[in-house]
Amino acid sequence: MPPPDDRRRRFEELYQANHDPVLAYLVRRTANGHDAADVLAETFMTVWRRLDDVPAGEKARPWLFGVARRVLANHRRGERRHAALTTQLASELSVVQRQVREEPAMDALATAFGALPDGYREVLSLADWEGLSIAEIAVVLGCSANAVRIRLHRARRRLARALPAEPPRHAARAHVPEGDSA
Repeated sequence: MPPPDDRRRRFEELYQANHDPVLAYLVRRTANGHDAADVLAETFMTVWRRLDDVPAGEKARPWLFGVARRVLANHRRGERRHAALTTQLASELSVVQRQVREEPAMDALATAFGALPDGYREVLSLADWEGLSIAEIAVVLGCSANAVRIRLHRARRRLARALPAEPPRHAARAHVPEGDSA
């Protein structure tokens, strides 16, 4: 392996000589400049990691285009996965939203939950939806377990106060447990 200064110099030379042509290649093949810039950055990160594999002389440029082509293919696969997951999530959310609108108790709970401050919604979500313990929530939030207990108690109390005193007819009031084992 060459000394660090030689590696850096070689990388800088490759970057200077090939940045614009590789960027132009990517701009013509992506939906927008942001995607092209992301793929370009990933391409040159790969070049840095594999600098010892980059051929010398005139063979370096086609090698770089090959790397850019593979990084672009990975980017497109990621976009397709993202689009598929977004579609699936949108479908699942529409079902949940329909259920919430059809169930008055759930609608009241959703409204009350949505009106809570972000911090209370977060601690309730971590405890009741994600099923994390007090200690785990403390790690996620970067605070003490005691602080989590206090926040969780206050959030549950505030949510309970925001719910209607009488559940709508033919609907059970959502149960918000008071305790949590640590």
